[in-house]
Amino acid sequence: WIERWGISWHLGVDGISLFLVVLTGVLFPLSILGIDPHNADPRQDKPYFAWLLLLETGVMGSFISLDLFLFFVMFEIVLVPMYFLIGGWGYENRVYAATKFFLYTMLGSAFMLVSIIATVFLAARNGVGHVTFDLLEIAEHAEFAASTGRWLFFGFAVAFAVKVPIFPLHTWLPDAHTQAPTAGSVILAGVLLKLGTYGLLRFGLFLFPEAAWWSRYLWLGLAVVGIVYGAVVATMQKDLKRLVAYSSVAHLGFIVLGTFAFTSQALTGAVMQMVNHGLSTAAL
Repeated sequence: WIERWGISWHLGVDGISLFLVVLTGVLFPLSILGIDPHNADPRQDKPYFAWLLLLETGVMGSFISLDLFLFFVMFEIVLVPMYFLIGGWGYENRVYAATKFFLYTMLGSAFMLVSIIATVFLAARNGVGHVTFDLLEIAEHAEFAASTGRWLFFGFAVAFAVKVPIFPLHTWLPDAHTQAPTAGSVILAGVLLKLGTYGLLRFGLFLFPEAAWWSRYLWLGLAVVGIVYGAVVATMQKDLKRLVAYSSVAHLGFIVLGTFAFTSQALTGAVMQMVNHGLSTAAL
């Protein structure tokens, strides 16, 4: 794609991303066909559907990108249509919710961008031999010092933790979920949150296994707190959308728990739970 910088249009699907790609391919058409954009002006329908389709592009691209730069571009594309869908077709506090969603996710992504660039240039000096953004090449050939790998891992992990969202970075979710139009809520809970858990597995554990293992107790602890906190707060909600949002915090805690348990059953269960949660929450 950009040969000088080792950026390639490298896409692929495996057992981790396959089911998430299918989930995306099922939920988006259902949202488009089954849910009317609730706006009085029919002229607003075209931009609404255009944003939804651009959102699908970003989500699908994120799940099948095997190039760090391409993944970052797709990961960021998701922000823009979601921001406009919430801000343009949402409910009373939609502008506040859209802005909060955008700022939280953008701040997290800034850490990831620094980590991606640092990873690429450090990998070029330590094992790879040339500048490349290819995920597989870096994972197989790069050798990072333990302390370096931990810093790089946390840059990625912060972005994904905001997206999951892991307690205490979850406060944008109830607002965004409640204020989003119905199709936006379906996609947000059903697919968008999975970008965080997928990222932790695909980029965190795959690129920096030592750092992920070293920091596992932090993630396991936050996941357990999120599970209990999300469940308790969900029981107090009178608004159905807020209930779904807080229960999602709890459910995604289980996925993070499985990811950092480091057994094959737990990792398989985490991927399965991503699909389960996507279907059940979207249906609700």
